[in-house]
Amino acid sequence: MIILGIDPGTATTGYGLVTEDEAGEARLVRCGVITTAPGVPMPERLLAIHRELTALIRDYAPDAVAVESLFFGRNVTTALTVGQARGVLLLAAAQASLPIYEYKPAEVKQALAGYGAADKRQMQEMVRILLDLDDIPRPDDAADAVAVAVCHLHSARLQRLIDGAG
Repeated sequence: MIILGIDPGTATTGYGLVTEDEAGEARLVRCGVITTAPGVPMPERLLAIHRELTALIRDYAPDAVAVESLFFGRNVTTALTVGQARGVLLLAAAQASLPIYEYKPAEVKQALAGYGAADKRQMQEMVRILLDLDDIPRPDDAADAVAVAVCHLHSARLQRLIDGAG
């Protein structure tokens, strides 16, 4: 099973591809960011995000997409632009007929660190430990996306156990 985790953003969208081996161990396949320049008109930026995500889906054939839910802070303008990027990302996943799972930031933190208010450093260190990496994935947006993918692996594993018990 390959999970594509996404941390949506207009300027920087993080992505992380994580797989689970036969022993149930999570392994990092690839992570990185899709970036767009701030001076470029929004429709062109959204198109670039869509194209790059579509290429990742084509090249890695994930089984599912896990996306961090939109967090509404005080900056409404930022929330709107992130929402636009998120819509394009969801569209690319839907066009590929991939199941999409959404997780709130606190759910991701709880799944990885056991604490829904874990800070960024704790989360990055848990990603490194859980995936047996030498270093924390960089940049932060990529690490966040990897965390979302690992969260989904944990959730899917739990669901399989529940389904098997019934």
